[in-house]
Amino acid sequence: MDPKKMSAAGLDTQAVWAGETGPFPFGAAVMPIVSAATFAYEDLTTWQSVATGGSAGHIYSRNSNPTVAVLEDKIAALDGVEAAAAFSTGMAAISSTLFALLSPGDRVVSTKDTYGGTNVLFEHFLPRFSIEATLCETTDASAIEREIARGCKLLYLETPTNPTLKIVDIERLARAAKAHGAIVVADNTFATPINQSPAALGVDLILYSATKFIAGHSDVLAGLVSGRKDLVKQIHHFREIAGATLHADAAYAVLRGMKTLALRMARHNSNAQAIAEHLSRHPKVTGVYYPGLPTHAGHDIAKRQMRGFGGVLSFTPRGPFSAIKTVLERLEFAQLAAHLGGVATTAGPPAVTSHVELTAAERARAGIPETLIRYSVGIEDPADLCADLDQALSAI
Repeated sequence: MDPKKMSAAGLDTQAVWAGETGPFPFGAAVMPIVSAATFAYEDLTTWQSVATGGSAGHIYSRNSNPTVAVLEDKIAALDGVEAAAAFSTGMAAISSTLFALLSPGDRVVSTKDTYGGTNVLFEHFLPRFSIEATLCETTDASAIEREIARGCKLLYLETPTNPTLKIVDIERLARAAKAHGAIVVADNTFATPINQSPAALGVDLILYSATKFIAGHSDVLAGLVSGRKDLVKQIHHFREIAGATLHADAAYAVLRGMKTLALRMARHNSNAQAIAEHLSRHPKVTGVYYPGLPTHAGHDIAKRQMRGFGGVLSFTPRGPFSAIKTVLERLEFAQLAAHLGGVATTAGPPAVTSHVELTAAERARAGIPETLIRYSVGIEDPADLCADLDQALSAI
């Protein structure tokens, strides 16, 4: 298929076809799992040409693999960028991006309530390599701009944030970072390419825990980074050496999930909106965090930069920590699990999900209440989910 026609197609069409137009070996209708660890050549000349980048091909699956390469092509197409690299987990993608691009003496500017694992990198790992990380109030764009102006090699954004669903103005902050020569990185896990296109807003690199909505079925671990070809090349080389490679089996599972990504996200979006509105009226709920609500502090920005508000919301039941234990243990249509983005609803507090690595004091500094329940809405009937929440909340 003509690449120009593919890039002009809708995201629903690209989710099915991008990177998978074939032809595939043996006339297969989908890209097969190529689980070979290594690839053999009949002559040294061809082998050398592939090994040195002179010809297309694969040498060793730690470096590249045909099934993984199709996945990389697909996410690059959906994000509207030049290149992509796949990793064994989302955190492998995040950590590899940071360590591939940063050196001692560099400075990162980010926000206080990024995903817990990312926060640990900023607060504990990067400083060990003399890399400074300054974490600002997430919704204080002016403060972030001031810190960028003080010197910044890399601006790291996450929006919507996990688990408080705060919204960051990507275009405004990317513009400020570019003015000072900084690389702009955005974690787009909650939004996915279906709901948000960070590259169109000025982002250089887009990160995903593909374990979540992109794969969508809670059965595979994977991470992705897409963006500028020159930067992805550096990150890919780091992956070759550090070794956090995605296996072909996992790449196949992610590709299979991605074919229904647009369909699933439409359902996630509508379900989450309905449940957020329902909970916002509930007498036993003191707060609902969802950018689709007009009362959400970031609603106007979200409307401007997102096509849908996503499948994750958080809420605080009325009462002490024991109240969330009561609610969670009574839920019948929700798995209590440290996961999100699957077709089945999952729920849990940050203390055992997104920010289990942080202490209660660190979560408080990040603005994350201990009584918060993160609720990743699946594709079930929303009336069933609302009724389930009602019966669980009634026990408080």
